Amino acid sequence: MGKKRFIDLSISIESGLPSDPPMMVPEIDYVDHTQGAEQMKDFFPGLKTDQLPRGLGWALEFIKLTTHSGTHLDAPYHYHPTMDSGMPSMTIGEVPLEWCYNDAVILDFRHKRDGERITVTDVEQELQRIEYSIKPLDIVLVQTGADQFWGTEEYLVKGAGMDRDSTMYLLEKGVKVVGIDAWSWDRPLPYLAKEFKETGNAKVIWEAHFAGIEIGYCHMEKMANLSAVGRSSGFTLACFPVNIKGASAGWTRPVAIIDEE
Repeated sequence: MGKKRFIDLSISIESGLPSDPPMMVPEIDYVDHTQGAEQMKDFFPGLKTDQLPRGLGWALEFIKLTTHSGTHLDAPYHYHPTMDSGMPSMTIGEVPLEWCYNDAVILDFRHKRDGERITVTDVEQELQRIEYSIKPLDIVLVQTGADQFWGTEEYLVKGAGMDRDSTMYLLEKGVKVVGIDAWSWDRPLPYLAKEFKETGNAKVIWEAHFAGIEIGYCHMEKMANLSAVGRSSGFTLACFPVNIKGASAGWTRPVAIIDEE
């Protein structure tokens, strides 16, 4: 059995970072080992601190966050109550696990400007450049370079984004899971808001997300470290989400798995 290399493509969930809108910024309350020792006394009446190893107990954390905090996998239910042109949308616990472990390909769009559309032509040209043909259930990862700004307010407006047609292009080829190293699979929200204000055209709002109404799919957002994979294809991706009852998303730790000779 050959050696495998594992590459983490996620970001950590951290407290107080301004890389989300204020209502979504995670809060973490850390309980250290000294505090844990005091908590353990409630579970074990009569316990004295000096009876614990070095007087220390457990450590744990209380976290306030959304299902879309950190690197996460969006279920079709996030986009709309129906998918596949009228069927009930899958919540995160209903997403088939076989969607979440497949061959993967990275499409590099770091040359595109912040807020720019990634079009069908862009996708076709990149596939031609890397000499790759998409097959059903491939996991397609979009690299924008936005992850370099994680931890800052700039992150919210960094990176190009997919549009409806380029998303449909992938879905019509049988792709079920995609991902991006930016805050959203769509272009950053401020760019969408600006275009809507200028044109009054509501079709620009969440156009790539809303493609899931026609063909159900999942996308990962807030990925990172795609450059570390060192190749465009020839690797497997595992991205199983946490199963949260009835939820629109689940946290995931996507891992690129490369077989090495």
